[in-house]
Amino acid sequence: MGSGRDFLGPFFDPDGPDVVFRDAEAQRLYRRFLDALDVPSLDRLPVPLVCTFGLSAHTIATRENWAVHRDAQGAYAPGFLGSDLFAALVRATARGALAFYEHAVGLGLRVLALMPPQRVPAMSDPAVFFAAQHVLHAELAARGVEIVDLRARVTDRSGLQRPAFCAADDPIHGNLAFGRLLVADLLDHGL
Repeated sequence: MGSGRDFLGPFFDPDGPDVVFRDAEAQRLYRRFLDALDVPSLDRLPVPLVCTFGLSAHTIATRENWAVHRDAQGAYAPGFLGSDLFAALVRATARGALAFYEHAVGLGLRVLALMPPQRVPAMSDPAVFFAAQHVLHAELAARGVEIVDLRARVTDRSGLQRPAFCAADDPIHGNLAFGRLLVADLLDHGL
């Protein structure tokens, strides 16, 4: 439906048992999806909703966004990445996605979120990437979202995705092997 960064800030409006995407193309694709399932609104979805909205931690971790929180040597204050302030900043950045998940769960849907590939492009701060993911994971779980998390299966000791699960010429996405693991895990979740 769009790039992950498009689904961090406010991107939809609740419409009773449904949603209206603010972007016309996203709304068109959403309606086409519902039409293919022959359902009039999100609350009538007969299958679990699997989603990645708001989980583009690499975007949240863009280095320039966090420069103001570093000292002259480029370090964060001790405990900053685990602080209430940091968590509040991540929640504010992903507020649209978190609102979407909350709305979907509130409609009575079974909602699953896929943790992203563990790839940190040069534009992103790895420490912020991992800390932001921790916050997002906790926020989603608190909203009743089931988390599909392959990190233990696809990462090395550094926490980064192993090359066997990385798209070749892409610093962000996983490859077909990663996708196959996701599908297998979704099947294990009863989908």
